[in-house]
Amino acid sequence: MDEPKVTGTKPKMSWTRKILLILGLLSALAVIALIAVAVTQNKPLPKNIKYGIVLDAGSSHTNLYVYEWPAEKENDTGVVQQVEVCKVEGPGISGYSHATEKAGPSLAQCLRQAEEVIPSKQHQETPVYLGATAGMRLLSLENESAADKVLSSVEKTLRSAPFNFQGARIISGQEEGAYGWITINYLLGNFKQSGWTKLLHSLKSISETSGALDLGGASTQITFVPNELSSESPKNLLNFRLYGKDYLVYTHSFLCYGKDQALQQKLARDLQTVENSSLLDPCFHQGYQRTVNISDLFKNPCTSAKKKQFPFSQLYIQGEGNYQKCRRNIQKLFNKTSCPYSSCSFNGIYLPPLQGDFGAFSAFYFVMNFLNLTSEQSPIALDKVTSTIESFCARPWHEVKAAYRQIKEKYLSEYCFSGAYILSLLENGYEFTQENWQRIHFLGKIGSSDAGWTLGYMLNLTNMIPAEEPAVPPLSHGSYVGLMVLCSLVLVSVLLFAWLLFHKPKCLQKGIV
Repeated sequence: MDEPKVTGTKPKMSWTRKILLILGLLSALAVIALIAVAVTQNKPLPKNIKYGIVLDAGSSHTNLYVYEWPAEKENDTGVVQQVEVCKVEGPGISGYSHATEKAGPSLAQCLRQAEEVIPSKQHQETPVYLGATAGMRLLSLENESAADKVLSSVEKTLRSAPFNFQGARIISGQEEGAYGWITINYLLGNFKQSGWTKLLHSLKSISETSGALDLGGASTQITFVPNELSSESPKNLLNFRLYGKDYLVYTHSFLCYGKDQALQQKLARDLQTVENSSLLDPCFHQGYQRTVNISDLFKNPCTSAKKKQFPFSQLYIQGEGNYQKCRRNIQKLFNKTSCPYSSCSFNGIYLPPLQGDFGAFSAFYFVMNFLNLTSEQSPIALDKVTSTIESFCARPWHEVKAAYRQIKEKYLSEYCFSGAYILSLLENGYEFTQENWQRIHFLGKIGSSDAGWTLGYMLNLTNMIPAEEPAVPPLSHGSYVGLMVLCSLVLVSVLLFAWLLFHKPKCLQKGIV
């Protein structure tokens, strides 16, 4: 009876030793993995938040933006987020050219709002920047002295605020285009990838970055990375080195081609053919009426070249509501007759072949969103966009006014023109087609931040986008935690299995016997 037990024990012990050897090896590997991950992964928790303020002094109004970011992650992509926006009451600062001392005080209410958002102990270290765009560019061309006085008034108010004043200046159209491009690509995470994101990104067939289309009241910008390098028009090309990668970016800003100045240009052109003081305008709704002072129509550089003596001092506009005639009138603003380069947009300006996706923001978004043409779930085809704007323009003014009582009459009356102008600019100006129209994405916000040039401006001035890619932990925080949990589970399983082998429960012992 004893011998079978003895002879059966040896193979059983040999099998147990093999299992223990494997378990020991797995345990050792799990411990090594835990130690290696813990050593290589250093993920400090954010200790404090930093803030920055940028004022966008546009042609029609000024917006104040407050941004925040974790101080320990300044060089990461996508960590800066917008936490507050305040629209300044009244016109843009260029509208104070005849009362320059009022330009600065107009910003006071929004600055007080920023004081409430940002903790008081951080006020003195929070930078505040003001960038003035095309409205002030035009004022500077028209009356440089008035422009300087406006900026002085603005600077005085910003210096009196409790923040760290970093400057108030007129930015160039090229800067505006470039900073808008930086903003949307920063927020979309196109500059810096790691791990699986980087691998998947490299497999995409689409362009690495998105182009930027910006439309304001007085200017419009187009910016993108061309597919082919060309030295045809060096003044339109900018070099950026961001996170260790070089980008050759095409950008151009068309002064006087923002939606407000484009309307002024159209009216000034139409006025040349008017025999009396009345104008039947197809870009306004049927039944709409407006009176314009002739002197106001020719007061800035966008229209002053067409100024002449008229036998009347006011123009009486009556709406006709005819989209097709409106488009034909607008297209006369784009000179396509001559191009000294291999390809042009309009007015003889070089434009390389369009490449990749485009984010269209500011007035592009505001107008198209009003017309319910900004759906991202199923991009709307160009012919549907055209028919929607055409139908809107055909609605009589009394009907439109009744349907949108909450919108100021001046803005409401111009949506027909603005919609037709946007299509003319994109189709006739930049030559988007039915095929690539759906590569245009109308963007109001990306995450919590408005699409626009202000974030890119702040990122540049605070050096938060480094030229070289900063060192980062080999794993994301989520991957690190997941791997730690997995290794811990393996180690616990190994120890539990080993304990069961040496301390068999009675039920298992009976089963073996």
